[in-house]
Amino acid sequence: WRLTSLLSRLSYNYKGKYLLTASIRRDGSSRFGSNNRWGTFPSLSAGWVVSDEDFMKNFSKVSFAKLRASLGVTGNNNIGNYTQYALINNTVNGVFGNTVAPGAAVSTLANPNLGWEKTRQLDLGLDLNLWNDRVNFTYDYYLKNTTNLLYSVQIAQESGFGNFNDNIGEIKFWGHEFSVNTKNTVGAVKWSTNANISFNRNVVVALAPGIDRVYGTWHITKVGQPFGQFYGFISQGMYKNQADVDASPKVPGRSFPGTIKLWDANGDGVITNGGNFDDRVIMGNPFPDFIYGITNNVTYKNWDFNIIGSGSYGNQLLVRHIYSTANLDGPFNLLKEVANRWRSVAQPGDGKYGTTVGGGNVTGIERDWINSRFIADASYFTIKNITLGYTFTKPSKVYKSLRVYASCQQAYIFTNYWGGPNPEVSSQGNGQGDGGNLSQGVDFSSYPVPRTFTVGANFNF
Repeated sequence: WRLTSLLSRLSYNYKGKYLLTASIRRDGSSRFGSNNRWGTFPSLSAGWVVSDEDFMKNFSKVSFAKLRASLGVTGNNNIGNYTQYALINNTVNGVFGNTVAPGAAVSTLANPNLGWEKTRQLDLGLDLNLWNDRVNFTYDYYLKNTTNLLYSVQIAQESGFGNFNDNIGEIKFWGHEFSVNTKNTVGAVKWSTNANISFNRNVVVALAPGIDRVYGTWHITKVGQPFGQFYGFISQGMYKNQADVDASPKVPGRSFPGTIKLWDANGDGVITNGGNFDDRVIMGNPFPDFIYGITNNVTYKNWDFNIIGSGSYGNQLLVRHIYSTANLDGPFNLLKEVANRWRSVAQPGDGKYGTTVGGGNVTGIERDWINSRFIADASYFTIKNITLGYTFTKPSKVYKSLRVYASCQQAYIFTNYWGGPNPEVSSQGNGQGDGGNLSQGVDFSSYPVPRTFTVGANFNF
């Protein structure tokens, strides 16, 4: 494949406090159709060093202040090679009389109009340093619109094909990002802190013409909602007894005491999976309300200490592995809490797991009846790294200086996540959440991140 680019840029700086940069580039990619290979991408950025103005002399506590703004368009051609062509599959066989002969057939549709995915982004920012740079604060706001998304669109099977590579839709992203660096102490003990927090959001503005939603195995991407939301039924526990079954909406032929009780979202009195009377709804969100991190560095004479932590709040995971670890269909190893399942009217359990009669087919632990029982809060804070070191600065006959250290990675995770040892997991694809980036936040019993202890020495000869 080939990419050809032309780039022009103009920069202007007046007295070091008024800054302007404008650029424009023209890119052509062989990955796109013959009618739409070229894209034009302009950008403009400006900066104002406010602290250099005369009126800022009255604000002695402000050591530096700068306002920033930028607006630009970028392009994406990461769609792989030859997707714009009608490809030929030469593994198709044909029968002529009594003879099977090798043949070839068109396997994908051509799209000569396939072109650049474009992202237009606005950024506004503030850099502010206080008290002789003891405190450095940065704020950024961004607004990003991605249009003409490169996507494999599902089409009618009557066409002879299952999908078609095209440019569709629009997704809007926006967010606020804050960071602060502080020098807490500057004497014999030097202690500095870096902290950051980000609030990021997205919403689907448009999809393909005539389409307002795209389904994944356990997700839905719908116009007016964030992409890749968890989609299924809302669990209301288990039917406690026959009176509870009789008084509630039910799945025809599959509802009896000890089976899962689902919310009748459309109010028609029957629990329906699919079609015009579908009772599935958006039941969770894999995206966090905010993500954050903090780093502390402390030095005292020849000692140094560092601790790093990061976290996420408000995101959820779909605990895919309970298809197996809570499946009552056979002699499997199960989660310990399954022991408190529904056993009888007199022993209804805690409402999470149902009767063994019928197994997963009637207790909601199956692929076709995915429900909110699978959704878990995955908020966490992880102490990522702790390091303690000591530097020998007095030279010896062997070395000029020596630093010895000990560290612990993945020291501890603070979380209420019940689905496994790693709330940071997000399995995708390979049957674990079909849809790639539109199917995030699936825990398929992934391996935990190991806690690692390290001791070492750095020699300077």
